Amino acid sequence: MYIIRHRNIFLLIASAIVLVSIGIIATFGLKPGIDFTGGSLIEVRYNNVPDKAVIENALSGFNLGHTAVRQAQSEAGSGYLITTRALTEPEHKALSDKLASLGDGGQVTKFTSIGPVIGQELKGKAVWAIAAVVILIIIYVAIAFSGVGAPVSSWVYGFFTIAVLGHDILLPVTFMSLMGHFTGAQADVLFVTVLLTILGFSVNDTIVIFDRIRENLKHNRTESKRTEKVPGGKDQVITTYTLTKPFADVVGAAINETMSRSINTTLTVLLSLAALYFFGSSVTKIFSLTLFVGVVAGAYSSIFIASPLLVVYQEWQEKRAAAQKK
Repeated sequence: MYIIRHRNIFLLIASAIVLVSIGIIATFGLKPGIDFTGGSLIEVRYNNVPDKAVIENALSGFNLGHTAVRQAQSEAGSGYLITTRALTEPEHKALSDKLASLGDGGQVTKFTSIGPVIGQELKGKAVWAIAAVVILIIIYVAIAFSGVGAPVSSWVYGFFTIAVLGHDILLPVTFMSLMGHFTGAQADVLFVTVLLTILGFSVNDTIVIFDRIRENLKHNRTESKRTEKVPGGKDQVITTYTLTKPFADVVGAAINETMSRSINTTLTVLLSLAALYFFGSSVTKIFSLTLFVGVVAGAYSSIFIASPLLVVYQEWQEKRAAAQKK
């Protein structure tokens, strides 16, 4: 009940987080990877890794336009991941030879090139994938909660589920924006995978709480039926539900009953992501960190945003109905 009693505070915190996140994204933006823009990715390894400035200085002599250099470390060794515009074969060979000569044991271990057409196609498919997931979630929640009855309709549950998913997606996007600004990290197809994973995890946590609210509503309401005659048709049976305790109390009890489950599930996932970050390769570090932020955001929104929003909406609906009767 503490969360519902102080719901306005938690909703104000969420609003502040959203506004700050939008400001950060608007200021720094996202750095799309070559998966979406097209270009070339070179991975170079060294026995003794030269300074990043040495790599950047060497790249400046090749007229490559905008380039990005990131440190990379794995079991194969230490080195750099370098992103450039699409390279021709002679440019690729010349650049590879130059990079290999900059440090002891220098060796180009990976070269990937993606054309701009393929990049745009991947970007379009990523947007459609996220949009399709969102639409399917709305439909699923509306159908799953179709028998919930008063005081909030099933479509409201679906709408608020998507609203909090927007919050959950916004935070990892903000994190990636900051990482791109300070470390040069780029949003690629793996980042889209992170967003889709967060959508699935967060909606699961929210639905668990909403489902407990539905169960509590069934045990804390009375049902009355009346028949209305329809001219020229069959009589309609109208079912009316009356709550035996305030809706806020029902929601608060549902949060309390599912709190330990939500926390335990979240901690289990966070421990796995921490292990992936500390013991995984450099490729998975950004993936695990971004997913870590999204999981925390999803746990917070499911408990402190989604359910309080239901109570706020129900109170607004009640005030509007009272005003219409006057």
